[in-house]
Amino acid sequence: MKILAFDTSSKALSVALVEDGDILGQVTLNIKKNHSITLMPTIDFLMAQVSLKPKDLDRIAVAKGPGSYTGLRIAVTTAKTLAYSLDIELVGVSSLQAMAKNLETPSLVVPLMDARRKNVYAGAYLNGESVITDRHTSFDDLVPLLQERDEEIVFTGEVDNFIEDISEKLPNARVINDSLLKLPSAYQIAFIGAEMEPVEIHTFVPEYLKRVEAEEKWLETHHEDKDTGYINKI
Repeated sequence: MKILAFDTSSKALSVALVEDGDILGQVTLNIKKNHSITLMPTIDFLMAQVSLKPKDLDRIAVAKGPGSYTGLRIAVTTAKTLAYSLDIELVGVSSLQAMAKNLETPSLVVPLMDARRKNVYAGAYLNGESVITDRHTSFDDLVPLLQERDEEIVFTGEVDNFIEDISEKLPNARVINDSLLKLPSAYQIAFIGAEMEPVEIHTFVPEYLKRVEAEEKWLETHHEDKDTGYINKI
């Protein structure tokens, strides 16, 4: 199975081509760029370098979230368009699970994405499987969940703004400093996605795990009716 995988859920962009579990090529850019401009040229470049045509692909695997609203929309829209136009399978993979998969360790892996104001997108994974579901939460609220665990804890991802908190509240935890291991990996998106059941293309949406800021501000002064969508209210 030939899989095109990509992740634009954070500042970094990662694109990979994988065939039957073997990586054919991967491009990762860890610089602040407009993913809407760089994603398709990166895909085209990688496809050309490994001499594949779009018709050769069997599946698209995309990071479905959590992460940047704009980044997720770009990736998911691109993935849906490619899967539909090529009539191939589509799967969505947790951005955090793929980040955790970078680490081959028996420890409890906690991937973080900085959601600003001391908030994080986070989960916890043991041997690649979720044991604390992905969530948007304050770091302070995440700590008690981790203190209940018996395993050694390893933090990875966007940890820089939480080093002091980790050291103070979870002094036995380790923090991964290797930038290659901390970055999103489209190869891991493909690896995980190879074992997943395809989704229905038209109904597939990102998993933001958090309301957009405009919606949160609107709800500060309005009552939420669960039977009515926010967009309809506007």
